[in-house]
Amino acid sequence: IAIFAAATFTSVRAQTVKHLTTEEFKKEIWNYSSDKDWKYLGDKPAIIDLYATWCPPCKKLSPILEEIQKEEKVPRLFLHSCCAPCSSYVLEYLSPYFEITDFFYNPNISPREEYEKRTKELQKLIEEMPLVHKPVFLEGEYRPEDFFEMAKGLENVPEGGERCFKCYRLRLEEAARLAAEGGYDYFATTLTISPLKNAAKLNEIGEELEKIYHVKHLPSDFKKRNGYKRSTELSAEYQLYRQDYCGCVFSRQERERQRQNSMHKKCEVEK
Repeated sequence: IAIFAAATFTSVRAQTVKHLTTEEFKKEIWNYSSDKDWKYLGDKPAIIDLYATWCPPCKKLSPILEEIQKEEKVPRLFLHSCCAPCSSYVLEYLSPYFEITDFFYNPNISPREEYEKRTKELQKLIEEMPLVHKPVFLEGEYRPEDFFEMAKGLENVPEGGERCFKCYRLRLEEAARLAAEGGYDYFATTLTISPLKNAAKLNEIGEELEKIYHVKHLPSDFKKRNGYKRSTELSAEYQLYRQDYCGCVFSRQERERQRQNSMHKKCEVEK
């Protein structure tokens, strides 16, 4: 358990980090053995960060953030963003630690109207969210032909398979390349917040690209620690458009098949 305690939430430099044992947690935060209802025992506001010791990205990310706090520095992060809903929690979580360039590069999204809708939604979110370090929005080139060239021969592969892995790499490699060119300290992606995305594969690709482009990859599994749940709450708070398919034509077709199957089953039940 890691506790980030502070008199205010507005400055990383005002924060300290303390790791607690179970007994210390009961004494300083909440004695859940005697008090079944939440009762905070501290005298200062605190962010309670619970993480699984067996989760590799958690074990790697937490020490990085702790070291940033100790050194009282604000490194630069080049963050690939897939959409506003997925970005919401990630920006909230990382903005106290980094100066973020939010890079919207998603040539997989189609049709163009959908792409433009998601672009504007992310810009709106960045403008409206009260973040510690305000991110800078950067739109990548929209070249859907690059995605279709990458997907050749993989058109019939099910969602979540090799075509998706190559799409991960297409987008992460562009982020890593530009992060290296811009002299950033880290690059990362919001994709790991989705329950439908393979976080282990995304981190594996990130580590490979780190060696190629010589810019550090920030490991993550943002869906953990209720990250995905928090993203849905923020989406509701900021009234964000939440798409019902990943973005590519193949995921859209899969979503349509699922919808038709669901309607068919419903009709069968009603009969």
